[in-house]
Amino acid sequence: MSDLLTRARRGERLRALGLMSGTSLDGIDLAVIETDGEQIHAFGPSLTLPYDEPVREAVRRVLGADQPSPDTAQAEHLVTRAYRDAIARFLAGDAGLRSSDVDVIGLHGQTITHRPGRRFTWQIGDAASLAREIGLPVVADFRSADVAAGGQGAPLVPIYHQALVRRAVRDGRLRLPVAVLNIGGVANITWIGEDGAMLAFDTGPGNAPLDDWVRRHGGEAFDRDGHMSRLGTSAEGRIGQFLNSPYFLRKPPKSLDRNDFNFDLADGLSVNDGAATLAAACAAAAASALAYVPAPPTAWVVTGGGAKNPSIINKLKGFSKVKVSEQQPDWDTDFLEAQAFGFLAVRSLRGLPLSFPTTTGVTAALTGGRLFSP
Repeated sequence: MSDLLTRARRGERLRALGLMSGTSLDGIDLAVIETDGEQIHAFGPSLTLPYDEPVREAVRRVLGADQPSPDTAQAEHLVTRAYRDAIARFLAGDAGLRSSDVDVIGLHGQTITHRPGRRFTWQIGDAASLAREIGLPVVADFRSADVAAGGQGAPLVPIYHQALVRRAVRDGRLRLPVAVLNIGGVANITWIGEDGAMLAFDTGPGNAPLDDWVRRHGGEAFDRDGHMSRLGTSAEGRIGQFLNSPYFLRKPPKSLDRNDFNFDLADGLSVNDGAATLAAACAAAAASALAYVPAPPTAWVVTGGGAKNPSIINKLKGFSKVKVSEQQPDWDTDFLEAQAFGFLAVRSLRGLPLSFPTTTGVTAALTGGRLFSP
C-alpha cells in the first residue's frame, strides 16, 4: 500500500477500475482508466452487468433509510456480493486484464439516501470486505467528507467532466463554454467556462421517475430508446406547474435524493402520455438550469442513460434553444461515471480535491474518499 501511495503522490500514471451503480438501480458499470488524477492518459475496457431482481428489490426496500436495520444489512450484503462477482467476472473475461494489471478500485457504492441538509448521505457496499476478497486496494466513501463539511456531497463527477472537456477543446472538438448534462436517476449539469471555471448542481429528476412509471404501468424495466415517451404527448400545462417547484427556484449549489421527485406528475395520464410528460419534465428542468450559469453554453454534451432517450434530447433542444453536441469520440456515455470514480480514486490517493465551492457548495476545495487495504 505504501508503494501505491508513493506512486500516486509522485503523479505517476495509475490504472484504476471504477465501479458505478446509480440511482436508476439498473446494475453495475465497470470501466478502466489510466490517469494521474489530473490528466486522462488512456481508457481501458468496460462492462455493464445488470443487477439481479432480488438485489434491486432489496435496495428498493431501503431507499430513504436513515439508520441500519436487518433490511439495510441484507441490501448491503447483496450489493457487495454483486460488486465482488462483477469484478471477478470482469477480470476473468474478455477484458484482457488480470488483478495484477489494476492498481486501485474506485467504488462509488449504491446510494440509498442523500440528505445533505441533514449532513447525511449513505452509499451501501462493504469496501473493506471487497478489498479483502478481491485482493486489491479500494477507495470508497467519496461523499461523506464533503457532506460533513457542509457541502451537498454531489455532484462529484464535474472535475472529471472538466478533464474530458479540456481534451476535447484542445483537439478542436468543443468550444467553451460547454454544459455537460448527465442524466442518470437524477440529472446534473456541469458548466465549464473559458477560464476552466466550473459550476455544477443537480438539475432535477433524471430517469428515475420515468423508469418507475414505466415499470409500474408499462411492464418494462425502463423506457428503452424512448419507445413509450415517443408515442405519447406530454402534458405541457403540468410541466409549467412542475417548474414552479421550490427546488427550481433555489440557487445552486443544490442536490437531490432519488426520491425527491416521483411520477405523481403523470398521474391520471395514459402510459405513453405519462412517459412523455416525465421525459419532458427531465428536459425542462435541465433547460431551466441555464438561468444560473454565468454564460450560455455553446452546446450540451449529454451523458448517462438519458442520452439514449430521443424524447428527452428533442425536448432539451426545444426548451433550451441550445444544440446538443454530437457524441464525443472518446466519451463513452455508458461508462463515463464508472470512469469518473476510477479518476476520483486516483485523485483521492494523491490528496487532490474532489469537490469545490462551485460544485457542492463546500466552503473550500476538499479531498475525500477512504482507502481500504486488501
